[in-house]
Amino acid sequence: MLNTILTETVSSGITLPQLILCTLTSLGIGIVLAFLHTYKNTSSKNFVMTLAILPAVVQAVIMLVNGNLGTGVAVMGAFGLVRFRSAPGNAREIGSVFLAMAIGLATGMGYLGIAVLLLLIIGAAILILTGIPFGSQSFSQKELKVTIPENLDYAGIFDDLFEIYTKSAELMKVRTTNMGSLYELCYRIELKKEEEEKAMLDDIRCRNGNLTIVCGRIAENREEL
Repeated sequence: MLNTILTETVSSGITLPQLILCTLTSLGIGIVLAFLHTYKNTSSKNFVMTLAILPAVVQAVIMLVNGNLGTGVAVMGAFGLVRFRSAPGNAREIGSVFLAMAIGLATGMGYLGIAVLLLLIIGAAILILTGIPFGSQSFSQKELKVTIPENLDYAGIFDDLFEIYTKSAELMKVRTTNMGSLYELCYRIELKKEEEEKAMLDDIRCRNGNLTIVCGRIAENREEL
């Protein structure tokens, strides 16, 4: 099952049944991979469609350049140009693209069994790791943005409140707003109890003059590979 089906030499060429079988296998695996990528994840339709056809595209390229060094170098340069015109994606998107390319390489060389095995093993790992809280942030971790007037010294201004309501609190950045008349403090905090969030915000409002306060979960899609 894991042996290549392309038993002919390069000089004899690839037969039409082999090309059709490899392409259909690549498309089928690509479609399954696209559905797998959308599991508990949000992506644009264009990216999902590209992910579905990418194994077939890579497979076709590998079959065409097999044994031809000059063509292989030219294709490598073309893929390099495409890379510099592509916007960077998040870590999961890049991982799915690399998996699709690996499947395309396997089917392009005729190893259809290896391509299916790759999808089953890595796909199962993705499903398991997505379903468990592996590497995910705690729901008690929040991003807190507090606006204060310029006449307040922001160094340690809320430390006593953070000791009451949070396990940890770290000032990440400070920026000025409203022509420099206001400061916006950005904290990363971890609450002791979720139900005490409103009480903490009420105490902060009393101290910052009832100016704007924003508290929410830390965005997961910030990290890129």
